[in-house]
Amino acid sequence: MTACTRNNVHIAGAGERAMMFAHGFGCDQNMWRYVAPAFEDSFRTILLDHVCAGGSDLSAYDPSKYGDLSGYADDVVEIGRELDLRNATFIGHSVSAMIGILASHKAPDLFENLVLVGPSPRYINDGDYTGGFTAEQIGELLDFLSENYMGWSAAMAPMIMGNPEQPELAEELTNSFCRTDPEIAKAFARVTFMSDNRADLAGVKTRTLILQCSEDIIAPFEVGDYVHRHIAGSKLVIMNATGHCPNLSAPAETVAAIRAFV
Repeated sequence: MTACTRNNVHIAGAGERAMMFAHGFGCDQNMWRYVAPAFEDSFRTILLDHVCAGGSDLSAYDPSKYGDLSGYADDVVEIGRELDLRNATFIGHSVSAMIGILASHKAPDLFENLVLVGPSPRYINDGDYTGGFTAEQIGELLDFLSENYMGWSAAMAPMIMGNPEQPELAEELTNSFCRTDPEIAKAFARVTFMSDNRADLAGVKTRTLILQCSEDIIAPFEVGDYVHRHIAGSKLVIMNATGHCPNLSAPAETVAAIRAFV
């Protein structure tokens, strides 16, 4: 099986340059439907589902390979090699921001631009580092998810999405969570929320844009600022958008920020 088949890759557009979109935890490539088409006139757009989500081949899920984010980064590199990508743009939302960074380390020729949407290298507070959550809070979150995944989805989606004036967005995120295989989702959640990729930031040589929402309980301002300060030459844009999913809640602003960068 090819990586493109395994990861349910869809390609559109006809540009000479390529732009790859990767989704966050509990989501799939459909979360980019308001953003990716805006670039099809000048880029070949590549959308994927991580092996845990959407239309990916769940039979390919290997707890050993996907026991940390490196396994997902290997998939990104494999897709890039199959499509013969060079100097592409990678756009990663949430946990995929770190997956993109790891992929850029593994294959430096693959991407010339990284766009990190709501990135967090570490969700847990550690000394003078503010990740947004205490270790106890993350432990409780993972316990709740493990014991009652559907209940966790219904409770967490509105908090993650924000924008209470658009309840349909929280409903969409809840439904997306609930379409994910619960056992795989539990494993991916643990990998996501327990990861520590702070040491990987300093080695980023790829031109990088960080999109930070003005209010985001999952990746607060302090986290975006930390990523900015630890990736040399990176650009930080503070968006008017709120919540953790500006690709859904503020697609026009998201498109405009990406377009100005690439």
